[in-house]
Amino acid sequence: MAVRIGVLALQGAFREHVQALAGYDAEVCEIRTPSDLEGLRGIVLPGGESTVMGKLLLEEGLLHPLAQLCASGIPVLATCAGMILLARNLPGFSEQPRLGLMDIAVLRNAFGRQKESFATRLHVREFSRQANDLIEAVFIRAPVVASCGPEVNVLASLQGNPVAVRQDNLLALSFHPELSCDTRFHGWLVRRAQEHKAAMHSV
Repeated sequence: MAVRIGVLALQGAFREHVQALAGYDAEVCEIRTPSDLEGLRGIVLPGGESTVMGKLLLEEGLLHPLAQLCASGIPVLATCAGMILLARNLPGFSEQPRLGLMDIAVLRNAFGRQKESFATRLHVREFSRQANDLIEAVFIRAPVVASCGPEVNVLASLQGNPVAVRQDNLLALSFHPELSCDTRFHGWLVRRAQEHKAAMHSV
């Protein structure tokens, strides 16, 4: 059952997410205008420059309709800057335009700048099948979750800070799964999108 998945394509690493979704039963489209939101069953918020993304979301009239769609219950996969866009609290940058749907406080560039990028392997609850089943995680100017509300599940931490969190239909990662060969997070998005579509049709 093919589902329509939208990847926010205003700026950032959206092409890599499109490629990662290619192996799944999904119709993938790039989101640039409000009309691109029509018929979507899942959304990817990619990495990039969150400040620029927020500004472009406002300029293109996408901020509020995108927030409404993400809040409607469809699954959302947010990576790096996408995590910042989802955050309800952004200490020091409270005026930055964002969706603000997830009960987390996020610190930007918590692991340093571009030259301090690194890759590691993490055990991610709900995605790592066994204790020794580790997922490659690429961190590039990555944010971390400084605090989270009671409805947020921490799936993975690094250096004592959450780097993978889920709140209902919202999955946010500090790292870039689209830059590895492991597409389990994209598979989650497609499966949840299929479940959401089936549930809507049964109503």
